[in-house]
Amino acid sequence: MWFILALLSAVFAALTSILAKIGIEGVNSNLATAIRTMVVVVLAWGMVFLTDAQGGITSISKKSWIFLILSGLATGISWLCYYKALQVGEASKVVPVDKMSVVITIILAFIFLHEKVTVKSVIGCILIGAGTIIMVI
Repeated sequence: MWFILALLSAVFAALTSILAKIGIEGVNSNLATAIRTMVVVVLAWGMVFLTDAQGGITSISKKSWIFLILSGLATGISWLCYYKALQVGEASKVVPVDKMSVVITIILAFIFLHEKVTVKSVIGCILIGAGTIIMVI
């Protein structure tokens, strides 16, 4: 099931890039990010209430609050940078560079989460990095 959800995530992320590139034309990138964020907020809270998950908010630990807030800040900064890059660059070049987050995530997961790095993941990171460079030059 995780693979299907991850694949759907990739499809919707691709649609996000294409729809954003079309929609951002003539719009300030910060304003576009704010509009996108409001839609995400409404959608996310809609799912919380639809699945009756709002009661769980009181059981969230202080540590989880801190890291969820930090994650939200990182997401917001990422989206602001992404929309500006998408506005001034070509989607076919901006998106591959943005997806270098896969390589960065693997490195950070190794450093901070002590996840194992396999030969296969190192080769994959090298290929992603090389592929990104080839696509943007």
